[in-house]
Amino acid sequence: MTSHDNFTELMIERAARHPEREALLLLPDDESRGRPAAVTYRALDASARRLAGRLLTDGAAGEPVMLLHTAPGQFAVSFLACLYAGAIAVPVPARGGRSHHEERLAGVLRQASPRIALTDAALAPDVSQLLARHGRGSTPCLAADAVNGQGDWQPPTSGPDDVAYLQFTSGSTGSPRGVEITHGNLLAQQEALAGLLGATPGTRIGGWLPLHHDMGLVGQLLHPLWLGATSVLLSPESFVRRPARWLEAITRYGIEVSGAPDFAYDLCARRVTDEEAAGLDLSGWRVAVSGGEPVRAETRRAFVERFADAGLRPGALRGAYGLAEATLLVGGASAGGELAADEQELEQGRLTAPRPGRAGRTLVPCGEATDRVLIVDPQSRTVLPDGRIGEIWVGGPTVARGYWRDRSATTGQFGAVTADGRRGLLRTGDLGVLSDGLLYVTGRLKDVIVVAGRNLYPQDLERTAQRVSALFGSGSAFSVPGDSERVVLVQELRTHQRYTLDLDGLAQDVRQCLTEEFEIPVAGVLLVRQGTVRRTTSGKVERAAMRRLFLDGGLQPLHQYLADDLAAADEREPARAGRTLQTTRAGRM
Repeated sequence: MTSHDNFTELMIERAARHPEREALLLLPDDESRGRPAAVTYRALDASARRLAGRLLTDGAAGEPVMLLHTAPGQFAVSFLACLYAGAIAVPVPARGGRSHHEERLAGVLRQASPRIALTDAALAPDVSQLLARHGRGSTPCLAADAVNGQGDWQPPTSGPDDVAYLQFTSGSTGSPRGVEITHGNLLAQQEALAGLLGATPGTRIGGWLPLHHDMGLVGQLLHPLWLGATSVLLSPESFVRRPARWLEAITRYGIEVSGAPDFAYDLCARRVTDEEAAGLDLSGWRVAVSGGEPVRAETRRAFVERFADAGLRPGALRGAYGLAEATLLVGGASAGGELAADEQELEQGRLTAPRPGRAGRTLVPCGEATDRVLIVDPQSRTVLPDGRIGEIWVGGPTVARGYWRDRSATTGQFGAVTADGRRGLLRTGDLGVLSDGLLYVTGRLKDVIVVAGRNLYPQDLERTAQRVSALFGSGSAFSVPGDSERVVLVQELRTHQRYTLDLDGLAQDVRQCLTEEFEIPVAGVLLVRQGTVRRTTSGKVERAAMRRLFLDGGLQPLHQYLADDLAAADEREPARAGRTLQTTRAGRM
């Protein structure tokens, strides 16, 4: 669609050709207290140039610049200003409210070593203090919404191979990895999105996704700008406070393309009231992308049924698969194509229809079979045929070149070679299978729990446990080491009335349910407060982080069942001293 060498050239062209067209439509958190603010391509371009001038004066060309914004409009200006200045944007969440958020930012600071930090004026004092706490007190912290441009701005000479931004992944809180996204990666990704979404310059695309995350940044902000369309932006906080706000925005502002992780669709299906649903008109919502975490068939069906009366098209929901290391999108699939699979056969790495009397699992397609997607045996590196489960390997122009200043991690994941000599591939770490021309993601290689030679998917354990009680929210299943791998489940309770609940009974019910369903012993069940289970900004459960917290004594459960050896270790753990805690020991069932 374009022949530009970088995203800056494209934006300058958009502003020159369509200066008065809406580039951004910024929605208030509450319609009763504010009005939408429209930003034209001319205004967005002018603001980016002014800020880019200041960045150039401060020597930011070719250097990382950290972005910490809560205002979506200012984030857009700051991100584009980095591209306009030839700097490397480093988007990070401005707020988190928990200690692990600051640990993560400290990790990004160590990895990126930013030349400058851009933030909102209201956040500048806090960001300055954060920089000082982590040995970066000399790094300038600029309030981007209060900075005037300085010096003459000239378009950068960035080429397709120059890094446009670093997308930090949601790995370990202490050592996040910055994926180097080049201008070539970014432009190639826009072509791929155009094929999936089918949007035009007249389309409104948007939603509430955080812009420091790849799904919000690339799909919700940059894709409409690439098209010359309009990005409609709602803050993530407004969705969290009231999920119906997302659907109301789609109704009121004619958003045709919007997406979110599976949990957001589930939240809307459960929490949008009948009164709120009665005021919705979702007939114009042409493409509803579900990605960022496993796409559940139950969620898709519940969402479609819940909002059918609001005009939602049954074929609007589309599963998608992607990751930061591939810029964003690897593939997407139209509605339909659900596949019933035998649970036991999945555990053995095979895809077959459920046998009579055996548990089944419904898989949702999230991509089409292409020559850039392979299923590979992670040990032998042999490319597997259709119907065999293996690691998903990806190639093509959207695959990044590696991690910023992390040669070891880059070598382990990028530039992989199959046994038959196919080169330059990305190892995703995700498990999947190809069937009838469609890609199905079955789990995460590192998250798989191996018990007695069986591969158990933690999301299956989590989903099964949630059936025990309507009070159960997010959960995280993982294994802990010992003479054999042992299963532990951390399960959130969606209630403040814990003193009136039979917590011991709930824990026993979870153990019994998982034991009967999967024929495995459960070594630990921890019932915790809502918000304890860590998720990435895209909604993925951070199971590795939860496992570390459990082993390090960093969780504060309302009640826990632990097998004898785990309970003994728990009592020896100094970090747990001084807490009042209900603990059930093994032997009570």
